[in-house]
Amino acid sequence: MTGHTDTAPILRVALPTPLRRLFDYRSPGAPGPERIEPGMRVRVPFGRRRLIGVVMETATRTDLPEEKLRPVLERLDGRPILDRAMLALLSWAAGYYHHPPGEVLAAALPKALRLGATLEAMEERWYLTPAGRDAWAQGEPRRAPRQRQLLAELAAHEACAGAAENRGGWRDAARALEVRGWIVSARVPLARAPVAGADRDPAHGPRTGPELNDEQRQATQRICQSLDAYGAFVLQGITGSGKTEVYLRVTEQALALGRSALVLVPEIGLTPQLVGRFRERFRVGMSVLHSALTDQERLTAWRDAFSGRARIVLGTRSAVFAPVPRLGVIIVDEEHDPSFKQHEGGFRYSARDLALVRARRAAVPVVLGSATPAVETLHNVEAGRYARLRLTRRAVQAAPPRIALIDLRANAHHAGLSTPAVQAMERHLGAGGQVLVFLNRRGYAPTLLCTACGWVAPCSDCDARLTVHLGARRLRCHHCGADSPLPERCPQCGFAVKAVGQGTERIEETLAAMFPGLPCVRLDRDVVRRRTDMEEAMRRIASGEGRILVGTQMVTKGHDFPNVTLVVVLNADQGLFSTDFRAPERLAQTIVQVAGRAGRGERPGEVLIQTEFPAHPLLTGLLAEGYEGFARTALSERREASWPPFSRLAAVRDSAATAETALAFLTEARSLAGRLQGVRLLGPVPAAMAKRAGRHHAQLLVESADRGRLHRFLDAWLPQVESLPSARRVRWALDVDPMELF
Repeated sequence: MTGHTDTAPILRVALPTPLRRLFDYRSPGAPGPERIEPGMRVRVPFGRRRLIGVVMETATRTDLPEEKLRPVLERLDGRPILDRAMLALLSWAAGYYHHPPGEVLAAALPKALRLGATLEAMEERWYLTPAGRDAWAQGEPRRAPRQRQLLAELAAHEACAGAAENRGGWRDAARALEVRGWIVSARVPLARAPVAGADRDPAHGPRTGPELNDEQRQATQRICQSLDAYGAFVLQGITGSGKTEVYLRVTEQALALGRSALVLVPEIGLTPQLVGRFRERFRVGMSVLHSALTDQERLTAWRDAFSGRARIVLGTRSAVFAPVPRLGVIIVDEEHDPSFKQHEGGFRYSARDLALVRARRAAVPVVLGSATPAVETLHNVEAGRYARLRLTRRAVQAAPPRIALIDLRANAHHAGLSTPAVQAMERHLGAGGQVLVFLNRRGYAPTLLCTACGWVAPCSDCDARLTVHLGARRLRCHHCGADSPLPERCPQCGFAVKAVGQGTERIEETLAAMFPGLPCVRLDRDVVRRRTDMEEAMRRIASGEGRILVGTQMVTKGHDFPNVTLVVVLNADQGLFSTDFRAPERLAQTIVQVAGRAGRGERPGEVLIQTEFPAHPLLTGLLAEGYEGFARTALSERREASWPPFSRLAAVRDSAATAETALAFLTEARSLAGRLQGVRLLGPVPAAMAKRAGRHHAQLLVESADRGRLHRFLDAWLPQVESLPSARRVRWALDVDPMELF
């Protein structure tokens, strides 16, 4: 029998499995206090296991035969943990990214909730019964002093008929009294300390911020006029123009209307100043969600957001799914940052794009802030889908820095530093300024070379060279994590080896020798591993103790160094000749972002960019016309080549034990497509780094000028691909709207 119907609704449940479907279960009964609603967690049988899933919807019919329709084992929540708006967003995301709904739900919930933790924090409490009070009044129990003392403590608490904390050492006594019927236990919500910020008196409102300039005031007013409706605003402001102050003022208005704010940042460890400014400004509870939290910390922050105790939720990529009752505004800081896209493993989604969808569904404004908006974002501005708000001058009236190129072919250089760059550093340091040297390559040197036989230290598991980390005396692969001792002689011929090239560790060593007595602070992932490391580095920089800063991409993200007057960009040529069509955009954004660290205080700034290609159109155009000029050129080139945003992409990527196996699966997958109208398949081809972590990688691109046509094709094609026998011999995944072409 199929098409089962019953008076009790059928529950369609998302389970943490790789299957792209929901699973039908029988509801345990008719409507009542135990009624199960969409958004609640349930425990269900699944094969021989018991899994926890989320009810996505109810139905009156199922295609399962009666004998196969199994009942739900347990309802875990008294009310939905995901409201209908969030369920709709997650369902949409599962469809758009063609990903199993159970894994999408898993990305939206803390691990502890996925494992069955209660919606509210609970604790065990003990209560005195009438019989227990009578026994205590009669001096019982006379031969059990610990039990007698516990009865006395419970009798002394009049607030709730004798509740007392069950302190260590009293559990056995409590159990004995419970057996005699003198006390009873119950699990009750845990009394919580105020959320960070909520202990201030809300009657006094937020702390007063600095006076806005005309551009900031106009941007704030424009966004606040849309607090009752959806609107996408691109807050494009040069570095130091006061975008954060606009975020704060818009949040202030949302809070004044009784609503809450969701703020997304690229990497929480790299934006301590933004978190600090929100905490200092507002007298309401605030939750911070990011991957560095323990499971319990993440659960606590999620609960604070869910309950409304936290009126501001600030976090990284996954915070886009955070529960925010009475959502009033969504802010995406540094919206261009690739960290907002999940690139590897599991559910590959864009938090920025989902923030836009969530804002539209909630009818609230979304603010996309950046000094260098993504090219796709600027295309949406041109198309009228987003409104651009410009901040063209720095908040402290400082002039933009002077930017110049240094031709490495025409100037002497030592250890990666050209003579003009060193002379400029001497000048700025002598005037009391700080200097920032940017090199997006950590370690001591990228290569260990034998000058006798030409041996180069390779990674045995990747098509890559091992990086020299001299301080640790190690060779490390920055792609797979391989680690080995640093040899003193060539393993092939026994001749001495030498480190070739520069990394941040070597630049730090060189600068220490050039400028003895001037402390240097290095900011990269080798020295900044914990939040406290970043805080200590920022303290040294702010105090002036660190006169020279050396850093990777880490220094470009949201930091304010008011005393930095010179920025030197080393090896700016990375990205000029990449096969990835987005590489020039990332290079232009990096140069503009790091250049913006100079001259943010009252002193004028200077930026020097070292290059062996000073006539390259990207560099000359960036200097002559700024980032907007670059973006116009990039959009024109993409239009001619039919790359996004003028087409839509999806990438099928796989890895296998051999290159032949990886390519064979994608070749079979392509053969299933047949003749297509309006959809192109490009490849398959090996990845740019074909071997990584001991596996061989390849990819197949699917491209169409029409988004709807692309997704209709994927809907029909993916089930066929999943059924291929060769799919079991590889690890493969689909990436819709890929940000990187590997």
